[in-house]
Amino acid sequence: MKSIVSGQSPNLILGTVVGLLAALVGAGIWAAVTALTQYQIGFMAVGVGFLVGFAVRITGKGHEPIFGVVGAVLALLGCVVGNYLMGAWFFAANTGVPYSQLLLPNISFVVEVLTATFTPMDLLFYAIAAYCGFRYSFVPAAAPGSVQKREPRRSA
Repeated sequence: MKSIVSGQSPNLILGTVVGLLAALVGAGIWAAVTALTQYQIGFMAVGVGFLVGFAVRITGKGHEPIFGVVGAVLALLGCVVGNYLMGAWFFAANTGVPYSQLLLPNISFVVEVLTATFTPMDLLFYAIAAYCGFRYSFVPAAAPGSVQKREPRRSA
């Protein structure tokens, strides 16, 4: 079914795939900024949420709330991956273990890193990131009674 506003069919699968890529890119940027500044910047999580939300919105073109749910989940995933990459970088820097060895870790190490780097403030930033991921992942439907822009009729 084509969207009335955009004229294109919604594509949840494409929106999800591109949203996942955006979450991973956002996580990588977050980790890189943390590594360069030597400081964990929590509001980077909000940036991950915006990035994921707009990626899902632009490629998914959906109006249904499921697009928002996908955006919120992927934003949270991006935040967790970003926190892990950041924590793994600090671990590598302090122990001499090559960072590349920590990119494919076992689950217990991931849990250990995430637990060690977690602060209660992370919950606030995760919540805002999830909200951004939800809010910006679907194209809002036109308000009832609003006038939609239509193509002019062409005369023959």
